[in-house]
Amino acid sequence: MTRQNRKLLGALAISLAASLLPGTASADAGFKKWINGFYATAAKAGISERTYNQAFAGVSEPDPFVLEKAAYQPEFKSQIWDYLDSRVNPYTVKIGREMAAQYGSTLNALERHFGVDKNILLAIWSMESNYGAALERPDRLHHVPRALATLAYADAKRSKYARTQLIAALKMLQNGDVASKNLMGSWAGAMGHTQFIPSSYLLYSIDADGNGKKDIWHSIPDALATSANLLAKNGWQTGRTWGYEIVVPAGGSAHAGKTKTLAQWAALGFVRPSGKGFKNGAERAQLKMMGGANGPGFLMTKNFFTIKNYNAADSYALAVGLLADEIAGYNGMQQRWPRPENALDIKEKFELQSRMQALGYYEGEIDGNFGSGSKAAISAIQSRLGMSVDGQPSRILLDKLRN
Repeated sequence: MTRQNRKLLGALAISLAASLLPGTASADAGFKKWINGFYATAAKAGISERTYNQAFAGVSEPDPFVLEKAAYQPEFKSQIWDYLDSRVNPYTVKIGREMAAQYGSTLNALERHFGVDKNILLAIWSMESNYGAALERPDRLHHVPRALATLAYADAKRSKYARTQLIAALKMLQNGDVASKNLMGSWAGAMGHTQFIPSSYLLYSIDADGNGKKDIWHSIPDALATSANLLAKNGWQTGRTWGYEIVVPAGGSAHAGKTKTLAQWAALGFVRPSGKGFKNGAERAQLKMMGGANGPGFLMTKNFFTIKNYNAADSYALAVGLLADEIAGYNGMQQRWPRPENALDIKEKFELQSRMQALGYYEGEIDGNFGSGSKAAISAIQSRLGMSVDGQPSRILLDKLRN
């Protein structure tokens, strides 16, 4: 999906919110009425009037940006290769390895205690908050009670979820886990370094640093321990992988979605690109073909589905697994996705930006993202080389720069 289309979706979301809440004055009044009315439900859950008033002090209107963000979820709308490119790339691997060194003792202790692969924890941290960098972006943070009330009030599809999470958030406040002004999170109420929704926080939060507080916003040990606790309690199998990239034999895509033992898959001609065998032939795995019949295949073991307790999208769990492997020092994917003709993979995107920078055309970050700066540089180079000028990255352009 193009950035222009995403902006259009955002505008439509705000327009939808306006249609649901006709007129500013009546919208505010309607939202206030909803907040006042919801207290009866909160009271039945044991929430005091004092806690409730603290949660909504100064809140008088819905958060319009919540509805805009709710309209676009890349896990379900992006092509799998575009989704992975922005999450599993040389930058996220590099920072992951730096964090592995910086927090090595904490990660090793958590791995011993919970039995969860420390590289999986690092990958989740990256996916959820870019290793905490997202928490330093005020434009990406929302007051959780307001955000959840907005969804409960104006988003029929998420209303039940939002009501449940709002009660959980109110319980956090009442328990003294966090002050209302510090209860900040995503548009959907996910909080802290590893983005826990309120109900999951209540179930899995851990005080790993021993200071008497369960602080997933400021304590990295607490945040990583909370993630490890969630995975452990949802069936993580210690010492096992999340899955295997495999070469699909002719006609093999017909087995997509089926589950067999790894030995049975091997007998059908499904092999790893490296030629290595499977560690445990008796282990069961499901065939996933996320790029379609012409793309690479993956045999997903139980740990893949345990990761999905964090986020239900297959693309999310795959990104966590692939990133964890690369942080650990294993090779990345060996096969190419069926991208459009002349499209670049993520390593080629980094290479193109690096070459443009070396030539003096590009001064931005080498991050694989092609925004206005990258596109302007591409257009200038295309013009100089006598190519059609469209500002778009391509293998044809990269090959010309290589030569």
